Amino acid sequence: MSLVVAQPAWMVEAAAALARVGSAVGVADAAVAGATTTVEAAAADEVSVAVAALFANHGQAYQALSAQAAVFEQQFVRALVAAANSYGGAEAVNVQQLVLDAVNAPTRTLLGRPLIGDGTPGAPGQPGGPGGLLYGNGGNGGASTTAGVAGGAGGAAGLIGNGGAGGAGGAGAAGGAGGAGGWLYGNGGVGGSGGAAAVAGGLGGSGGAGGDAGLFGFGGAGGRGGAGGLGTDGVNPGLAAPTTPAAHGVNAGAHAGGGPGSDGTVSGQAGGSGGTGGTDSTAPGANGGGGGGAGGAGGPGAPGGAGGAGGAGDSGSGFGAGGGGGGGIGGTGGG
Repeated sequence: MSLVVAQPAWMVEAAAALARVGSAVGVADAAVAGATTTVEAAAADEVSVAVAALFANHGQAYQALSAQAAVFEQQFVRALVAAANSYGGAEAVNVQQLVLDAVNAPTRTLLGRPLIGDGTPGAPGQPGGPGGLLYGNGGNGGASTTAGVAGGAGGAAGLIGNGGAGGAGGAGAAGGAGGAGGWLYGNGGVGGSGGAAAVAGGLGGSGGAGGDAGLFGFGGAGGRGGAGGLGTDGVNPGLAAPTTPAAHGVNAGAHAGGGPGSDGTVSGQAGGSGGTGGTDSTAPGANGGGGGGAGGAGGPGAPGGAGGAGGAGDSGSGFGAGGGGGGGIGGTGGG
């Protein structure tokens, strides 16, 4: 594999040399422009005029080409200078990182945190790393991706810096707490949001607590609590299938009242209907029919039974027809 070596100082020197060459060529072009673009004819004849015009055209074409070359040369010089600056900036960053690594190595080994620098972000559900002892922000806590697992706490800052934000909690779990701000100066990290409820009617996770500030700074805001689950719908009782209504009253015989319907005994069971009153077909006179039976009371949440129909009157052997029996009273609905 071939390697390219770039030395910013060499590139800057080359750009300066190209700029000097371009300037010298520009001065020379300007000095001969008048003599080469306007050529006087040696005589007044047509041949002399044509020869002078030919050389003048060549001079003008050269000046136009020279102007284009000057523009290209200026663009090339600018690109070379920009490349030198880019290489120089990259080298400065690399040197800075090398210096920081050397400075942070002892504290990382002894205390597990850098002297200068930001803490690392936490993995899902894990806390963020602490910031540098002297300067640096705490790492953000990782958001949980597992139901019931809380979000990671934000990392704490050192002397100067802001605490990391807490991670969001998984379904039904709390958000992570925000990291503490720097001991001297810094703001506390915001708490993570609680996870939404995992089941219907369940509770959402609580928001994480905001991180405390140091000597100067502001405490972090608490996290937003998770949304609770929807409650279950209430039951609307009807006839409790397959429960059938209570027993109906007995239909009466001649000139007798119908039997009452039975009461409902379980939730949703309707009361039984009253029995039908009997007719009178044997008495010597005109008699009235029997009354209908009362409907039974309904069970809890169910209607009462219907009252039974009154029996029909009969003329028998008397002079007039008997009246019909009265209908039974309907049952009371269940509470």
